Amino acid sequence: MVKPRPPVKWAGGKGQLLLQFELLFPEKFNLYLEPFLGGGAVFFHLMPPEAVLMDNNPELINFYLVVRDSLELLLADLKKHRNDREYYYAIRSQDPEQLDKVSRASRFLYLNKTAYNGLWRVNRQGKYNVPFGRYKHPKIVDEENLRAVNTALQRARIIPGDFSEVLHYARPGDFVYFDPPYHPVSTTAYFTSYTSESFGKEDQERLAGVFKLLDRRNCLVMLSNSDTPFIRELYRGYDITEVHARRVISCRADRRGPVTELVIRNYS
Repeated sequence: MVKPRPPVKWAGGKGQLLLQFELLFPEKFNLYLEPFLGGGAVFFHLMPPEAVLMDNNPELINFYLVVRDSLELLLADLKKHRNDREYYYAIRSQDPEQLDKVSRASRFLYLNKTAYNGLWRVNRQGKYNVPFGRYKHPKIVDEENLRAVNTALQRARIIPGDFSEVLHYARPGDFVYFDPPYHPVSTTAYFTSYTSESFGKEDQERLAGVFKLLDRRNCLVMLSNSDTPFIRELYRGYDITEVHARRVISCRADRRGPVTELVIRNYS
């Protein structure tokens, strides 16, 4: 079976960290659960036999459902798109809630592939507001990979909702991987929200509470976050490992470089 690649670009994607993660994953587990799915790099790398995949972004969840359940219709619709500035803004201006599920997924993937830096960012009204990316030859239709993604998703339940919903599905021996929006490394850190709701300090504390409930339930739990005193204190007593990622943390190229991130686990 061909191992798929993440079908969408997503802020904080874990593709570049998979080699470092390899030694941190549990050797054995039952069900795999990922409450902040995003691009799904870890899921597609592990290819578990059974999974529950979640996210609170309705556009992302609809996209994955359509790839899993209506791939042929999606592939046909994607072929209508073109890499043109005027066309891009016409598609961007559409209200996704007025589209059928296939057209909505097609719009989502088109914008993801042609927007500036592949960002998915919405304003407080929930409207997508990223400018045109000016790519010469974006690969809008990667049919081979989408077919591999479709095959992988056949073994997964795809659920919209808050990360706390994982408590309804996780059982002892299951593996839960959390990749939430990161806690800012400073008070001036730039944050790009991919939903209309930001993920603040209270959400980080609530997430830590869910982590601890899953720990008491004898689940295997792994979480990624920024390396800050606040996060280290939230998870004090758990296994904390530093990993190194190259992140775009500034609009200036000379200020981009390796960043230390944390992987927190309730197992070793």
